[in-house]
Amino acid sequence: MVKLSIIILSYNTKELTLNCIQSLIKQYRKELEMGDFEIILADNASTDGTLNEVSDPKFQIPNLNIVGNKENYGFSKGNNIAAKTAGGKYILFLNSDTEVKDRNFLNMIEFLEKNTGAGILGGKLTNINGSSQLSAGKFYNLFNLVIMLIGGERFGLVRVNPSIITKVDWVSGACMMIRRDVFEKIKGFDENIFMYMDDVELCFRAKKFGFDTYFFPNLKLLHTERGSGNKTFAILNIYKGILYFYKKHKSFWEYNLVKILLNTKAFAAFIIGIITGNKYLKKTYKQALKF
Repeated sequence: MVKLSIIILSYNTKELTLNCIQSLIKQYRKELEMGDFEIILADNASTDGTLNEVSDPKFQIPNLNIVGNKENYGFSKGNNIAAKTAGGKYILFLNSDTEVKDRNFLNMIEFLEKNTGAGILGGKLTNINGSSQLSAGKFYNLFNLVIMLIGGERFGLVRVNPSIITKVDWVSGACMMIRRDVFEKIKGFDENIFMYMDDVELCFRAKKFGFDTYFFPNLKLLHTERGSGNKTFAILNIYKGILYFYKKHKSFWEYNLVKILLNTKAFAAFIIGIITGNKYLKKTYKQALKF
């Protein structure tokens, strides 16, 4: 029986994807060859030859299954499609721009085996320079949202990086292990979210169903952020995701207040862009004001 299904979603990240898979083979060849682990590569219609490269027999990738999507479905739908083919008791969603440096996915599985109330377990992410990424956080209630909009996340006021195994509100989808039965019960990622905020929304629904989310710090996993995106794309989709989250889960007045807060931040950043001649600020937040 497959214990862990590792789902890697790719979109025009050929070299990163191959490096991620090779790092998995280096650490978990035994588990892959024995069938305890499987790798599912879900490709969102890449045009850079990702599937041809990964399918090349010279790489000899054990227990690899490929799901070739006909178009770029985004993070949520792309992962949901792949999850339907998973045979593991646990599913690990792993970004293509990660590099696995140890065997502690086994310890993450052991934690979930021993703690049946835990539905989701997120792993620590590390930058290339060795610094830690803030890979978990608190749900964006109105107070936390204001803190985020004024830049407080970078100081650990909303996003966190605990040094011990800790119960948190949400964990990054770049490395998220979840019980397959829990994933199926909550009906997977919300496909109305193309990318960003999908992990927060999933953990929020899991909590509604009574499943806790934990952060696992004992992991060596390098993460190159936005391997298939850019900063403008990220900000715009975070704005969209926050608005969608509030429309789906919160009251009408909260949704409208959040819209005002986001527009205020976007307008201020746009004006700063004009004054300073910053093309990125002008371009990004002009688009954000249209939401």
